[in-house]
This record gives sequence, structure tokens and C-alpha cells, in this order.
Amino acid sequence: MPHINMFGRGKPLQIAIMVTCQLAFILFGYDQGVFSGIVGNADWLETFGHPGSGLEGIIVSIYNLGAFSGCILAFLGGEKAGRRLSMWIAMVFIIIGAILQTTSYGVPQILVARYITGIGTGIETSTVPMYQSELVEAHKRGRVVSSEPLFVGVGIVIAYFFDYGIAYVGGPIAWRLPIACQIIFAIVVIIMVFGVPESPRYLYKEGRNEEALQVLCDVYDGTPTDEKIAREQKDILDALAMERMHGEYKWSQILKRDEVQTGRRVLLAYGMQFMNQIGGINLVVYFVPTALERNVGLSHNLSLLIGGFVQTMFFFGSLIPTFLLDRMGRRRPMMWGSLGLAISMMLIAVLLSFTEARGYSEKLNKATSSASVAFFFTYMFIFGASANCIPWVYVPEILPLHARAKGTAIGISSNWLWVSSISVMITPTLINNLQWQAYLIFMCTNLAFVPLVYFCYPETSNLTLEEVDYLFISLSGDVERGAKEMMHDEKRGSEGDAAYVEDVGKPISHSGVTSTGGAVPASGRL
Repeated sequence: MPHINMFGRGKPLQIAIMVTCQLAFILFGYDQGVFSGIVGNADWLETFGHPGSGLEGIIVSIYNLGAFSGCILAFLGGEKAGRRLSMWIAMVFIIIGAILQTTSYGVPQILVARYITGIGTGIETSTVPMYQSELVEAHKRGRVVSSEPLFVGVGIVIAYFFDYGIAYVGGPIAWRLPIACQIIFAIVVIIMVFGVPESPRYLYKEGRNEEALQVLCDVYDGTPTDEKIAREQKDILDALAMERMHGEYKWSQILKRDEVQTGRRVLLAYGMQFMNQIGGINLVVYFVPTALERNVGLSHNLSLLIGGFVQTMFFFGSLIPTFLLDRMGRRRPMMWGSLGLAISMMLIAVLLSFTEARGYSEKLNKATSSASVAFFFTYMFIFGASANCIPWVYVPEILPLHARAKGTAIGISSNWLWVSSISVMITPTLINNLQWQAYLIFMCTNLAFVPLVYFCYPETSNLTLEEVDYLFISLSGDVERGAKEMMHDEKRGSEGDAAYVEDVGKPISHSGVTSTGGAVPASGRL
């Protein structure tokens, strides 16, 4: 796909790349949030025959099954298509799906339409964080990539309040227009993608070294002789050579135990996105108006309004990693965040349990159920500050370059598989049948994530994508010599770089500072 240089070089180009990725994730958030205020619309219910909770869950969740299919397509063809073309294809799927949704008059059409839209979202979410990770400096990567899930929150809030405002108009426009507006976001992203470059790491992997070097020069506004650009090129080429020591990588080796532990890293990526979805977030994103109406006892309009304000906490919470993630690291926010999410779910369950308890006054029951609303707010804020952003940053950065496209597709597919099969399809049933006890399930899952992160996930903050390899290397023979040569060949010269850690031969620590037999820069800045 041709690259039209619309944004110049240096800082303007870096901003354009970031804005393109953020717009794609606004669309992602809008797609996720727009249906929550539509499923209760009178005209929508009439058009689709007043679906029961089971069919309603299928209509909502088939979008997520489509996204899972999109991840499979990204796994099969993303490496060949490249990052930019994959984003363009994703937008085409979303536009086609949005048109079909907007013109739907029956359940079969809305199911097909949402599935097609989901395919586009799956390709988009498998590609955009990886693309941004490969085009940003190590000491900024956490903040910049985590800004994308922040803008998911922006999209969700836009969708919620658009749904709420237009609901007073009534008629078919109250649900057809919000769905149609997905097309606007997708068209803007298509235009932006034409003006941004391909990932230099993808170009190097494909042997297009001259193009890749030109991209580095454009992004950093320099020349091939600049130390920063020459060093980054060398690091990428060295990492590729090391990853390919035993021949060209094949997709069937995705779980292989090789020198850079590709299989383990793919499983870590999969598990991180599992944690993103299985902690109860979709109960809050998709069904908080339903939960407030059926579990708390609020009116339909008040549930919609409060549900919209709950979504704003998603945005405010996401501001924390957007500005501080590279200082906080990845592991600690995930552990403390999971604990906070568990406590919020526990308190919601405790307060709602009074509505079914005997021996309490109706006034007390109403007061306690109303108090539970506060913990929907705390849940959404904590999720935004932790499990919302960190998995999207961690998945592409934990994976080696030779398996990054396929590994990211597998990691993101975990998000969509679990959101569709567990969180969305069964959530309406949980809300209706288990009532307050449903929240205890998510309390337990969040508590389980704390030791999982502590014992299994290394710290990757402030390491370049190539230096992350050295957290996983099993050094022996030529690999050991090559690793030591690569890690000690040059001193980092950029401003603010910390000294090298010289303790060669130390095992991997949970902080991720040292690697088995290799020295990793303490800051990892480029």
C-alpha cells in the first residue's frame, strides 16, 4: 500500500502515528459501547421481535465472535499484509458491517452485520498496538501505547451519551444513527493510514532494509549516520539474526521452546489479555444499565444516565497509565489493580445482598442497594488505571519480532474469545438469575490474578523491544557469545540513559532487570 508523506518528519509524524492509532481505538470503544443503550430502545425491540435475554446475549456477543475470527485472519495473513494494509482492511470490514447493521430489519441480518463488524475490530486490535509499539521509543512506549485503551474509554463515553441523548428522539433514528456513525470514524482512520509509514521493524524482517532505514530517519528526523538511528537499526538486525539462528521461522513453531522462549511468551501474551476480560469488565461496559435497573432497582432512564457517568471513570482511570506507566512499571499496577477490582466486586455483592435478605426494612434495603452504585464507579476507575491499559501494552512488547504479528493475534484473540464466550453471552443470565452472587464470581477471578502476575510475568518497562528478548534467552555456546557481544558492544548515549547492569549470569528476576546470562540496560531508553 503506498505511503503518501502527509505529515512530514520528526515530531509531527510521531504525533500523526499516535493520533491514527488513538482514532482507531476510539472507534473500537464506540463499537463496544454503542449497543448498550440500543438494546433497550422500544423501536429496536419491536424491529427484532423483543428478543429474550438469551437471544439478546447472542446479538451482542456475536460481535466478539467476529472479532475473534478477525484475530484468526490477522494470524494467517497479518504478517504478509503488513501493519498499514491490515489496518486499512480492518476499516473496510467495519464500514461494511456498520452499513448492514444500520439497514437491518431482522435478527439474521443484524447477526451477520455485527459479525462482519467484529472481524474488522479483531484485525484492528491485533494490529494497532503492535504498530504503535514498533514506532515509539522505549522510555515512551508504555505511556503512548496505553493512551490507546484510554481512547477506548473516550469512544465508550461518546457512544453512551449519544445513545442517551438520541433516545429522547424516538423511532428508528434513535438506534440506526448511532450505529451509522461508526462509518465516520472508520473513514477518518483510512485517510490517516495513507499518510503514515510502515513499521520499520516489519520492513527489516521482510528484508526491505532501505525502506526501513528511511522510516527511522523520517520518524526521528535524522540521517542514517545519526548515532540513535544507527544503533536502533543494529539492534533490530542483531535481534533478527539471533531469532533466526536455527532457520526461518514457521507459524507451526509459535509455541516452540527456542532460545528466546517464543512459546512461553505467546502464552504470557494470551494470559494477559485473559486477565483483561475475565474480571467482570463486560458486565459494567455492556450491561451496567441493565444491572442498575434489575439489581439496584433504578428507573430505565436513570440507569442509562448513571451508566454513562460510570463509563467516564474508565477514561479518568486510564489517564494514570497514560502519564505514569513507564514510571510505575507493568507488574505492580496489574497486581494492585486486580486487588482493587476484587474489593469493588465484593462490596457490590455485599450491598446488593441486602435486597434479598429478610428482616431488614425496605428503607435499609434501598439504601444499601443504592450505595452499591459507588463501587461500580470505583471498579471502572481502577480497571481504567490497570487492566484496561497494561495488557494492550504488554502483549506486543513481550513477543519476539519474528513471532510478533502472529503472537499478538493469538494474545488479542484471548480478549475476544473470553469476552464472547464467557463475559457477554452468560452475563445477562448471571444478572437475571444469580443477582448479587454473580459479582462474587468476578471477585474470585480478580483475586487469582495477583499471584499469577507476581510469579509468572517479568517486568518489561523501559526496555527496547529487542532488549526484552534478553529476559528470556537460554544462553549457550554461540548464542551466549552473540548475546554478550550485542549487549556490551555499545554504550547507550542518549540523554537520561542509565548505566548497564553488569551482573552477567544472574537469573531472571521478577523485576525484569537482569536476564539469564545477559546484561540489560536499567532504563532501556533509546
